[in-house]
Amino acid sequence: MAMIKRIVQLAALAAIAVLIHGYHLGVDDAEIYVPAIKRAADPALYPFGSEFFQSHARLSLFPNLVGGSARLAHSPADWAIFAWHVFGVFLLLAAAWRLACACFPHAPARWGAVALLAAAFSVPAAGTALVIMDPYLTARSLSAPAALFAAACYLSNRPLRALGWLAFAAAVHPQMALFAGAFLAVAAASRHAQAASSTSVFAAFSAFPLLFDFHPSTGPAREALLSRTYFFVTQWAWYEWVGVAAPLALLAWAGSVKFKGTTPAFRAAARALVALGVLATAAGLVLAASPRFENLTRLQPMRSFQLIYAVFFVLLGGLAGEYALKKHAWRWAALFLPLAAAMWLLAGSAYPHSPHVEWPGEHGSGAWTSAFYWIRENTPKDAVFALDPDYMAAPRDDQHGFRAVAERSALADRLKDSGAVSLFPALAGDWKTQVEAASGWRSFHAADFERLAAEFPVDWVVVRGPGPAGFACPYRNAELAVCRIPH
Repeated sequence: MAMIKRIVQLAALAAIAVLIHGYHLGVDDAEIYVPAIKRAADPALYPFGSEFFQSHARLSLFPNLVGGSARLAHSPADWAIFAWHVFGVFLLLAAAWRLACACFPHAPARWGAVALLAAAFSVPAAGTALVIMDPYLTARSLSAPAALFAAACYLSNRPLRALGWLAFAAAVHPQMALFAGAFLAVAAASRHAQAASSTSVFAAFSAFPLLFDFHPSTGPAREALLSRTYFFVTQWAWYEWVGVAAPLALLAWAGSVKFKGTTPAFRAAARALVALGVLATAAGLVLAASPRFENLTRLQPMRSFQLIYAVFFVLLGGLAGEYALKKHAWRWAALFLPLAAAMWLLAGSAYPHSPHVEWPGEHGSGAWTSAFYWIRENTPKDAVFALDPDYMAAPRDDQHGFRAVAERSALADRLKDSGAVSLFPALAGDWKTQVEAASGWRSFHAADFERLAAEFPVDWVVVRGPGPAGFACPYRNAELAVCRIPH
């Protein structure tokens, strides 16, 4: 009964977290992950250009896990994606509870840990272009809980379970699993033969980049790589460096103090996080120091700060529950109601032209999403579209990806597909060719669209305004028109 009660409590908190931080289909990085899920659910989708999301998908079980569940349940993919997002939130809070139990013996501290993490989902992790938990579904939605479970199990002296969660993280997101493995390694180094183990861990991390090509990228591949400024820590703003130094300084202090109401695992976690953060920062600085190491910046060692931030807020919330909140309801309300309101505003400001929660089955309220949903319902599955390669930067699009929402093939875009190219340089030629073919989109006329149709298997376009003269445009709204190219 106690376990069922705990599951119900965590599920309720997960639902509240989704309402606070919002949910959006196919925005930002989900434009890479969602099409792979939908193709796993319906292989007839995306006959053109699938390499820009399949390059990620081939390295992970994540698309088949989510897409396969939609096929087995005979459920629309959008509902399966939403359900897995909520489940990922629940898993992260369950992992936080497990970690809190390892670090704190008292219930107020444990609930303070979980509640603060739930409230902090929208907090950016330094300059990594990540938040603690995305308001959309990606492979990180499962790898982040798995990494936190691995940390919690190891600190609870259950190393086999920790390795099991680490293996699951690797199956859904190999890169993020590497950082979880690094946390376990430095925690083990602190626990067993500290000096020798620390040296061996540092040597292993130093040797890891030797497995990759040192030669810098060239041409379009380098252009895509350099577009990801968060790969290069030397380009970070000062406040992003505060986001590195401040939590590490607080964790170093916490690891040196014997707080009443904490277990030895608390100090072990704090010290391991400091070691991981220092190693990641050193690696990031080294990789950004010379053009010779440009290719290795794809490893993105600073993204380990997503895990660092998650554990940091668990530890901080536990201390707040133990020392300040205790069992006083008014103190909990005084802390979390304003914090929840601030996080709701922060999350909403990232997608100002979209509903805070984009419930499955709704067809969007903006011009872009409305057009994308019309395309999904009124064009053939094998249709291939062209649209402005910079459309994801349009103010009212709110970073909604065309492939993810419209479920149709499209020419490469400049913003999100370049992210795939930055990690998989073999895509650079096709990406550059398609983006350049659509350059100058806003001044295109009918002849330009016909040229695209001659060069690529494009038969539809999404354009601003009423549409080109002579084109049949069966859908129009206040900003956009969806038109078929005459053959």
